[in-house]
Amino acid sequence: MLTEQINNNLILANDLTIDFLKKQTEYLIKKRVDFCDLYLQNNTHESWGLDEDVIKSGTFAVCQGIGVRAICHDKSFLSYSNSMNKNSIANLVNNLFVEPHHATNNTNPIISQDVLHDLYTKINPLYSLDNQKKINLLKDINQISRKLDFVTNVIANLSIEYDEICIVRSDNKILDDIRPLVHISITIIINKNNKMEKGHGGFGGRYLLNEISQETVDYHITEAHNQALLKIDAKDAPQGKLPVVLGSGWAGIILHEAIGHGLEGDFNRKGSSAFSGKINQQVAHSSVTVIDDGTIPNRRGSLNIDDEGNPTQKNILIENGILKGYLFDELNARLMNTKSTGNGRRESFAASPLPRMTNTYMLGGKYTHDEIISSVKHGIYATSFEGGQVDITSGKFVFNATVAWMIENGKVTYPIKGCALVGSGPECLKYVTMVGDNMALDSGIGTCGKDGQSVPVGVGQPTIRVDDGLVIGGG
Repeated sequence: MLTEQINNNLILANDLTIDFLKKQTEYLIKKRVDFCDLYLQNNTHESWGLDEDVIKSGTFAVCQGIGVRAICHDKSFLSYSNSMNKNSIANLVNNLFVEPHHATNNTNPIISQDVLHDLYTKINPLYSLDNQKKINLLKDINQISRKLDFVTNVIANLSIEYDEICIVRSDNKILDDIRPLVHISITIIINKNNKMEKGHGGFGGRYLLNEISQETVDYHITEAHNQALLKIDAKDAPQGKLPVVLGSGWAGIILHEAIGHGLEGDFNRKGSSAFSGKINQQVAHSSVTVIDDGTIPNRRGSLNIDDEGNPTQKNILIENGILKGYLFDELNARLMNTKSTGNGRRESFAASPLPRMTNTYMLGGKYTHDEIISSVKHGIYATSFEGGQVDITSGKFVFNATVAWMIENGKVTYPIKGCALVGSGPECLKYVTMVGDNMALDSGIGTCGKDGQSVPVGVGQPTIRVDDGLVIGGG
């Protein structure tokens, strides 16, 4: 049953009917495809940007369209259009190239639809504040930031999105979702003793602008300013193998990139992941449990349904060091004789779904943060990263630590710069010796890229100690 809003904005507004859309899927099934769906989308996006004390940019865009997809065995065929009238859709369906000789005609549902989520508001965040208040929010960030020491410039950006989708599937399921998303980014540039540096902060999620507190804004301004100050005073990082302590929250981006991608179903179906064929095998230290959970309310990576209409789930990927499962979309689940895990995601109607992460994190352990730091005689402590690269086949990665310190005799001493961490995701998991009790999710800033598609995600972890498997490339 469609919501009234989706029915009005996507169906009636384009002079469509559900019966017409169903007939299009029936026509495709007659071409002997395994499965097909129609993905209708109406996306509204607004952004504002402040730089050098003035509002320098403002954009507003509406993008509407439909994607027609058919699955034939291990292949996915897609056609799409910004035009959503009956003639355009019929042409997309009629002219969609498929290879039916591969088809198995397996059109059975992959997963039941008896789990319904209501994880975020359906109210449009674009209208939760008027334009002047949106501008004032950025101006307030600028004014507060410029009162801090050594600040020479502030760059602040506000991004707001409202996504309405409807999915018509060949198994007679019709599903919809309404997805709000807000994001604020803050960059503070300082000049201290003729040395310039910048720090970054930001936050976001699936909520309304008027729910953002002043305390939240102040916290992320302070984080950006402190990061810039640390970089100014940082010394060159050491080189070689040392114990590494990874902080809680955003440091989970390493977990996402170096381990999470290797657990996605397409890589494992093809046998190209370092984790392929290792279900129920020990792949990490017994203290490590990794979860992908798309059902956390208001989180950036959460979804009521994935982009194939399956409800998102809390998927245990690694439990007490044992590999328990992979993340699946429909295509790869069918080919591996299993069910979708609710991880079929697409950037827009103009792209095919892929198995993707939602909110990926490591569960907390028994040690306090201070106990982990004090256990290290000589090592580094890193809390923020950027510029990561990963080889899915081997699991090898390199990440640049933007915020890191030396640990000496169990104490955090001085900040370091030019610190690159090089290692292998699967190898690092084996050398996690201490897991903290302070698991935290990131502030809502993650975007994941795969096969040219970008989607919002969340990451998280507690403070953890890694004793081996990492090489520090310093300055």
